[in-house]
Amino acid sequence: QARLASGADPLVYLAGAGHDRVATLQYTGGTTGVSKGAVLTEGNLLANVAQCIEVWKPGVIEGQETVVTALPLYHIFAFTANLMVFFAFGGRNILIPSPRPLANLTQALTTEGATWLTGVNTLFAGLMHEPWFQQHTGFTLKGTVAGGMALVPAVAERWEGMTKTPMYQGYGLTETSPVVSLVPFHRNKRDSIGVPVPGTDIRVVDAEWHDAAPGEPGELLVRGPQVMRGYWQRPDETARVLKDGWLATGDVATVDDDGYVYIVDRKKDMILVSGFNVYPNEVEAVLAAHPGVAEVAVVGAPDDTAGELVCAFIVRKDPALTEAVLKDHCRQSLTAYKVPKRFRFRDDLPKSPVGKVIRKDLRDLAAAP
Repeated sequence: QARLASGADPLVYLAGAGHDRVATLQYTGGTTGVSKGAVLTEGNLLANVAQCIEVWKPGVIEGQETVVTALPLYHIFAFTANLMVFFAFGGRNILIPSPRPLANLTQALTTEGATWLTGVNTLFAGLMHEPWFQQHTGFTLKGTVAGGMALVPAVAERWEGMTKTPMYQGYGLTETSPVVSLVPFHRNKRDSIGVPVPGTDIRVVDAEWHDAAPGEPGELLVRGPQVMRGYWQRPDETARVLKDGWLATGDVATVDDDGYVYIVDRKKDMILVSGFNVYPNEVEAVLAAHPGVAEVAVVGAPDDTAGELVCAFIVRKDPALTEAVLKDHCRQSLTAYKVPKRFRFRDDLPKSPVGKVIRKDLRDLAAAP
């Protein structure tokens, strides 16, 4: 106000504004490699806000929503979905400076009339272990939006049972501002990441970029107004992922007959056991369903005979849980080559500041004697 009173012109800040102007260098999380700066323009960000609003209109009432933001605003998920989209809806935003310890969310989720919560799988799993969360019965949430990492089915099922509210998945990348797809509120498929947001094209392709057969897994490609210009000062990396207007996501996906997309796993995280593909997400989903498991992450470890073997890192909820019990549990749902051959029990899993498990650190640990 003082600057305005002294004659400052706020319109100066809009000089040069336009859809092609670079708005931010949004750095990738670096959970699978070296972090890179995605060049996002004002047009990229505004397009993605408009895309999200169009999909969320049926479930979000203008001026009447309260969203809890436990993820940091420097993360593209919270920046777009929580800050910009809910700002456009005229919503109230409750910022959690740090979700650690998880008790920091107590007031926001129990007394503030929160109608929406966004977060990642590890946040939801952690909250459900909190006594205050387990004892609370009057949740005002209309829904919860999961993104940022794979949502484990067992976690989603328990969440819906405890909060009596639906869990909706979305999918995005730093490189796509970030939202690529969302589950429509009026037709939820909890295990799916939804359908492409308006103006977005997708393809599922094989290693030669030929379209995969219907229902078959392949790498997910994305094209739309929210796709980045490229990586900052990294023409080599830009050329590797951007071809003919299509962005290669590095994620393996399938599409069902209704056009809903399902993420199988990260391409880099796939484990090759004696020539057979093992997707960590599938194994993690089985292990997470065991009542004695608090957290789980699965990676590949080098093996002289099979090339790679499946290694599971477990944070126990039940201190008496053993490797033998978990192997028996896995054999009931998985074929033999998918059952972990090695288990490592830990007090916690390495995570990024937003709660995503850092698999590359676990791969180093799995390779160690």
